[in-house]
Formats: sequence, structure tokens, C-alpha cells
Amino acid sequence: MNTTTHTFPHRAALETAITTRFNETLNELASLVAIPSIAWEAYDLSQVHRSAEAVRELALAAGFDEAHVLSATYDDETGTQREGMPAVIASKPAAPGYPTILLYAHHDVQPTGERKLWQTDPFAATRKGERLYGRGAADDKAGVLLHLAAFRAVREVLGEHFKAGVKLFIEGEEEAGSPSFTSFISTYREQLAADYIIVADSANWRAGIPALTTSLRGVASGDIEVRTGSHAVHSGIFGGPYLDAHTVMARLIATLHTDDGSVAVNGLVRLNDSALEYAEEDFRADSGILDSVSLAGHGPITSRLWHQPAISVIGMDIPSIAESSNTLAALSRARISTRLAPGDTPEHAHQMLAEHLAAHAPFGAEVSYTPVDSGLPFAADTQQEGAKLALAAMRSAWEEEPVQTGMGGSIPFISDLKSVFPESQILITGVEDPDTRAHSANESLYIPDFKRGILAEALMISELCSAK
Repeated sequence: MNTTTHTFPHRAALETAITTRFNETLNELASLVAIPSIAWEAYDLSQVHRSAEAVRELALAAGFDEAHVLSATYDDETGTQREGMPAVIASKPAAPGYPTILLYAHHDVQPTGERKLWQTDPFAATRKGERLYGRGAADDKAGVLLHLAAFRAVREVLGEHFKAGVKLFIEGEEEAGSPSFTSFISTYREQLAADYIIVADSANWRAGIPALTTSLRGVASGDIEVRTGSHAVHSGIFGGPYLDAHTVMARLIATLHTDDGSVAVNGLVRLNDSALEYAEEDFRADSGILDSVSLAGHGPITSRLWHQPAISVIGMDIPSIAESSNTLAALSRARISTRLAPGDTPEHAHQMLAEHLAAHAPFGAEVSYTPVDSGLPFAADTQQEGAKLALAAMRSAWEEEPVQTGMGGSIPFISDLKSVFPESQILITGVEDPDTRAHSANESLYIPDFKRGILAEALMISELCSAK
């Protein structure tokens, strides 16, 4: 492979092949969207198996030599061994001396939430203008079809000259936290080993502006417990000298941020540099934050999103208003989620959080912190050939200059991939955009970028067919 420039000699033929079959690709995506593959215990898990089988059939139809529905066992939080949700592995071997590419996406989806908030049936892909609506239309069944359509186009155009190896790994429980992921990639390590790993589960910078995700924040979630007494008591009889545990918890949580909203926990890694601008008006429009609410923290918005820690309260055990009574609670519990800048580790963050909470216990209350979830941050080496190839392919497919972005959220399994396959170059792409509303009502896919994403991946695969 030419390490200085990429001319993509098959670009025109690949674009024609993709365009010719594009309506078919959209129909295949719609068929997957119609399957409510929610991998949560409260839902019909047979639909996840149905979805996996549908992906297997699509992989074989696209031209993979073989495709299998597989799963792996894992130990849950109680130590009980359980069977993970079904994933699909498909493969086309490499000719001697040529590289192998692993294509990752996931076929499970988020629950719909309140159906009344949807303007269309969430499990009936509905096109409105240039967007396709439906649960999983973007996250991440579009990623599944992006891989399949790109593979099919390269196979049709290159024929016997399709020398690179391609492996497909479509997970079935990403939205449920990937509980069997580590076990799965260890169990099927040989079947998944590759020189390049393309993860199609991220977002572009804007509709029409492609992006390669080069950094991810990590995550360290944990439970805070505040105890102020041995038992609950009457608020009228004891209120005043005795603050209830929920009030004390509120005061403790408030110490996690400074007055400007920056994280106040000492020791967490902070990186302030960011070359990419994110205009405040765009952030406000994308996030839906009220005009009257000030943005928290300091530094460029992209730095605050991608390169600085963030702490959010994501749950509290407290009576609802409907069930409230005149009682002083003696115990309060809250769960916080801390996003970590690249360069930090969950173990270090958990320690810093525990020390901060212990040092700031209000009124001498008993305070404890218990780690619940951990995920390492990720930073790509953009000087590697894989990143250069991805950016060149995006530039050609979109005819726009791609940007290198971070991701405020976490994809914890990326660190698992890096651990099991340390020599692989991991490239994080995707077809979402700020209007996608992944995980929310009215999730949608911007169809022009879906098509361009297919072309970009096909260009990458075709170029690796000349790399020997």
C-alpha cells in the first residue's frame, strides 16, 4: 500500500456498484429495523436471536464464505454463569501476504422509551426526505448494512483481485453493556484476529462532514452511600438539629463541582487543548439546553466534551413525591457516572472519587463509595497508516475535508479489543450525526451520509487489497 497518498483507482466503479444496489441496501436495513432486538431481560430475547439469524443470512447473501451465530458464557455480578446474547461472525480469508480487516457493528437496539414521543412506528423504517426514521436505523443497524454493502461492492468490482481478508463481527448486546464481550473475543480470538479493526458505531461531525473518532472518554461509575442515623425518624419531632440523609447527600454531591461547573475532584486527568471548534450556539441547538442555563466548565467546548472529566448523577434512591412522608431518612444512595479524559484510568478515578467524598462528608456523616462500572479511555495513533487511509477514503467519498473528533461518551469494549488484539489498528467511524437522536425518540439516519460511508469503507477495503 502506498503510505504517502491514496488514489483509489476503483472509486468510480465502486460508487456505481453501491448506487446500483442502494435501494436494495435501504430495504435490507428496513428489514432489520423491523426486528425489535432489545437485549434487555425485560424484553423478548427471542427477537435478538431472530435479528442475529437475519444478519447471518445477509452476510451470506453479501458473499462471505461462511457466517455463524455464536455466543459466549460469562459470570454476572452475582457470580452466576450466563449465556451471552447471539453475535454473528462471518469471514472471507485473505490471500497469502495480504492484510485482514475486522468489521464491527451491533444488531441490538435500545428500548423505544415512551411510544407517544415517536412520530413514526419505531420498528417500521420510515423515510422522510433525506432521513430514515426508526429504532436502530442509525444505531447501529446502519453500521451493519454499511459493512455488508461495502464488502459486497468490493467483491463485485474486484472479483478475483479481492485479496484482502475480511471478517465480520456483529455483536448482539452492546446496548445492554456488552456483558459477554470480553469472554466472546477471548473465546473466538482466532476467528476475530485482524490487522485492522473498523468500528462503525460513532458519529460524523455534521451531516455532510465526515469524522474519524480519534479519542474516547473512559467511564468510572459508582454508588455513594450517606448514613446519618441508625433509623428514620419523624421530621416534626427531630427536624432542625438533625438533617436528613438526602439533604446531606445533596450537599455532598454539590462538592463534586466548582461554582463554574468544572469537576472539583483533584487528581483526575484534564487535557485542555482542542484544535476543533464547536460553536456555543451549535452546542445549545444540538443538546437542547435551555437558553437561560449557562454552560459548565471552562476551555473550548470540545475540550470540555472530549478531554476533560465530567461527573453526572444518574440515579438516586429517594421516595417519589407521591410516596413522600414527613420522615427524616437515615440513609441515602446515589449513583454517579464519571467520564474520564484520555490518559486516565478507572482505577485511579475510583480512588480519587473515594478520597474526595470521604474528605467532604458533611456534618460528619458516614460516607462510602463503591465502584460499579469501569471503562478505559481511548486515544488513536493518527500517524498509523490505518488512520491516514481512513481519512483519505472519507475525503474522497464525501469530497469534503474530514475532521478528527473525540467522543464525550465511552465505548468500553474498545479497550477490550486493544487488550486482546494489541497489534491491530482500531479505526472508529460511524453514520450518526447531531440530528440522529440515538437512544431517543425519533432516531434517524441521514441517508446521503450512509451512502458516502459505504463508499468510504469500500475504498479502504479495496486499497488494502493492494497492500502486500
